[in-house]
Amino acid sequence: MEPAALSRRSFLRGRIRTVNPAQRPPWALDEAAFIERCTRCDACIKACPTGILIHADGAYPAVDFSHGECTFCGECVSRCEPAALQRAAEDAPAWRLQAHIGDACLAMSGVECRVCGEACPAGAIRFRPRLGGVALPALTLESCNGCGACFAPCPVRAITVKAGEMDMANKEST
Repeated sequence: MEPAALSRRSFLRGRIRTVNPAQRPPWALDEAAFIERCTRCDACIKACPTGILIHADGAYPAVDFSHGECTFCGECVSRCEPAALQRAAEDAPAWRLQAHIGDACLAMSGVECRVCGEACPAGAIRFRPRLGGVALPALTLESCNGCGACFAPCPVRAITVKAGEMDMANKEST
């Protein structure tokens, strides 16, 4: 996982606090190249049919799954003139994001809730029956494309969408 950047404002005020980098739009170049190329023209934000692209720190575009899900339509890429978003191949994955279900999940507390599984278009979240209790969510990481459809419907925000475990392991070993 990428190390969190130190907030400039916090540094100048003497408060050492880290800020996690924003999740960039699908098919974004690596962070340094993205920042170098992105002109903050808002073309990708305006083109996004689901409205998940927003202005983040420095007015650069970022993804906010509380607004919806990514359908991987590619409109953001087609409108990006400075080529900060590039689709290498038609079947190239948009990013290495995957959903992760946390301990705050209602089902893990014995409350029946299957909203994330119903919202998942890839069918990556299924519920396994359990003797004497409610069915528990089971996430198939190989099926999860990181679209974020499960994030907004979760009533307790138990789901996070972040870099996949394999991707984080690869970054830590380099």
